[in-house]
Amino acid sequence: MNMIKQLRKNMRLSQADFASILGVKQNTVSNWENGIRNVDIETAKKMASFFGCSLDYLLGDEGSKTNASSQIPVLGYVRAGIPETACENIIGYEEISETMAQSGEFFALKAKGDSMEPHIREGYTLIIRRQSDVENGDVAIALVGGEEATVKKVIKHDNGISLVPFNTASYSPMFFTKDEISTLPVSIIGKVVEFRGRF
Repeated sequence: MNMIKQLRKNMRLSQADFASILGVKQNTVSNWENGIRNVDIETAKKMASFFGCSLDYLLGDEGSKTNASSQIPVLGYVRAGIPETACENIIGYEEISETMAQSGEFFALKAKGDSMEPHIREGYTLIIRRQSDVENGDVAIALVGGEEATVKKVIKHDNGISLVPFNTASYSPMFFTKDEISTLPVSIIGKVVEFRGRF
């Protein structure tokens, strides 16, 4: 099987979806996969980065996959704004390096909203290491009330925590006392270790 087609199918992307990501027409992807047309080098570099593999591997040298990778599920959307009911419906897959995969349990979420702009924009994919606590100042996924998920910077205080947006012009920090953390509850489900924009 053509390597581009194989990598695309591994990520459960349709030709149309993949074409949209790369900013090309669907028949262009079809031509690449059927060997009718060669990929230009700049587009090939984008593909290799997207798939987490080497350029040589993408172009058919299976012995050169220097960026060994693993797939993690994208478990729906997380609000970069007000909290939103969390859902774990797999909407796709992302590739991470084997080195990263061996350092913990990972999943991904798609960002919605603008409270974390300019760093995290709507549509960005967040790579998250599952953990129940983070360091002060880390960006994390928090569950509020057991169901409402949000992505925010975590600031710890002696009497509670604040979930802080980057876009402070439009959004205010959310502060929770220690009692509220226990009773609502408010919990950390993972640390954002990487975010990926669209080409």
